[in-house]
Amino acid sequence: MAEFRGGGERPERFSGPDLFGEGGIPENVGPAMEANSRESHSMGEIPLTRCQVLIPFAAILDDLGAPSASLLSRFRLPSSLVEKADHYVPILPAIRFAEAAQRAQGIVDFGFQASREMHFGLLSEKLRTVIGHAPTLLVALQQACKWASVEDTNLKLWLERCDDRVLVCSKLAGTAGLPHLEHSQWFQLVFSIHIVRQFTGPHWSPATIAFEARYTPSIETQSCWPHSRFLSGQHASWIDVPVSYLGRSIRSNAASAPPFCEEDGPSDYEFVGLLKMMLPSYLDEGAPVLPQVAEMAGLSPRSLQRRLSQAGVSYTDLVASARFENASKRLRDTDARIVEIALSSGYTDHAHFTRAFRRMTGVTPKRFREQAQQESGLSSISAF
Repeated sequence: MAEFRGGGERPERFSGPDLFGEGGIPENVGPAMEANSRESHSMGEIPLTRCQVLIPFAAILDDLGAPSASLLSRFRLPSSLVEKADHYVPILPAIRFAEAAQRAQGIVDFGFQASREMHFGLLSEKLRTVIGHAPTLLVALQQACKWASVEDTNLKLWLERCDDRVLVCSKLAGTAGLPHLEHSQWFQLVFSIHIVRQFTGPHWSPATIAFEARYTPSIETQSCWPHSRFLSGQHASWIDVPVSYLGRSIRSNAASAPPFCEEDGPSDYEFVGLLKMMLPSYLDEGAPVLPQVAEMAGLSPRSLQRRLSQAGVSYTDLVASARFENASKRLRDTDARIVEIALSSGYTDHAHFTRAFRRMTGVTPKRFREQAQQESGLSSISAF
C-alpha cells in the first residue's frame, strides 16, 4: 500500500449502493466529497460532537485528582457530562480542552487513553441500529458513512479501494490545518475499528492506522497495537480492511441492540428483527408487499412505514437484507446449486441474484461460497 502524504496518486473512492459495479471494480466518485465538506462548513454550521466523547477524558482527569470541572468550564463545556451524554457541544473547544488537560497533567496520548474507554455500545442509538441490521460489513460501513454526522456533525466518512484492501477514511470538515486534531482522530479511528469488530471479532486490528494530523503515537501506545503500523500527515485519517472481509455477517455475539422498556412493547430495533425472522418463510413465493406485512403485524401501512423509518430502514432494505441472509446461510451451509438458492431466496433469476449479492458483499455468490469454505477449512485446522 502506498503511503499517502498529500501527493501522488490516491486510491479510488467509492460509495453508494452498487459499490463495486457490475464488474467488481469500484466507482471513482472523485473529489465531490471534499467539495461538499467545504461548502457545508462555509454555510455557517457549528461543528458539534456528542457529550459522550468528553466523558472518558473527564474520567481520566478525575482519576488523577485533576480539576476536570474547572477545566471544562474554562472552555465553556458542561461539567455534568453523563446526564448529557447524547447532547451536543462544539467540537473545537472540546479539542482545546483535551490538549490543555494533556499539557497540564503530562498525559501521554490523551486522545488514545480516552478512546480506550470507547466501545460499540457508546455509539449513538441510530448508528447501532443501522449497523446491527446491516447484512454484511460492506453495508454496515456504507451505513456508517451515511450516518456519521450523528456522532460529530461535521464528520465525513467514506471508503476508498486500495488493491486488496478498503480504506475507511474520516475527516472533520473545515478543520484542515488546525492543531491537536489527533485527539479527535483517535476517536474517529476507534469508531471505525469497533464497527469492523462487530463482523470480525473483538480482537481484530487493522494493518495500518493512519492520522491526518502530523502526529506519531508514543512507543508505549504503539505497543498496544502490535499488528498495526502507524502513518501521519495523510490525506485523511483511515484504517484498512481486507476486501475479503466485506461479505462477513455480523457475529451472533456482537454488541446487543439498544435497550428498550418491556412495558412499552418491542422497540423499533426489536420490531425490525421480528419482521426479519418472519420474512424468510415467504421468500420462495415472493416476498409479501408492505400492505400485506402491515396486515400481518396488525398495523396500518403508514404505521409500519413509520416504525421502519424510526429504525433507519425501508421495507425494500428489509426484504433485501432477509433475502441476502437466507441466501448467504445456504451458500455457507449447503451444497445446493446457486440458481436453486437464488430462487428459494426470492431472487427472480441467477443474474438478479449475482447483481444483488455483489452489492452486499463486493463478490459473486460463487466467490462468497469459496471464501466461506476456505475460512471453514482454516478454522477446522486451527482446532487441532
